[in-house]
Amino acid sequence: MPAEPGERSDSLAAAVTEVSEKLGTLVRDEIELAKAEVTTKVTTLARGAAAVAIGAVFGVFALIFVLLTIAWGINSITGQVWPGFAVVMVLLLALTFAAFFFAWRKLRVGPPTPQLAIDEAKKITATVRTGIEE
Repeated sequence: MPAEPGERSDSLAAAVTEVSEKLGTLVRDEIELAKAEVTTKVTTLARGAAAVAIGAVFGVFALIFVLLTIAWGINSITGQVWPGFAVVMVLLLALTFAAFFFAWRKLRVGPPTPQLAIDEAKKITATVRTGIEE
């Protein structure tokens, strides 16, 4: 027996309502999944950053002991205390000046402007204007 026109619209409305409810649930579930995934990644990145920081602290202390070892090694060779520490001090000063000179050369590039993006935007604008004028 064929369905009457009123019944079809009711079943169609019910189907549309059900689909929209399930779509809303699906979107909410996807948002929750994305939140959980981002939280997991942020936690992992934070742990990694903490490990790098701890490693950097130990590295600084290790560097101090390496420099002291070099200084005392030179002292044991020369028989005097000051030459080893003087050599290490000169080495550290040379490395300091080299690092500052390198940083100075890299930092004098000017303000960070996205010049390539600006140039590309100008080209696009010119192309659009040419297309409108034709």
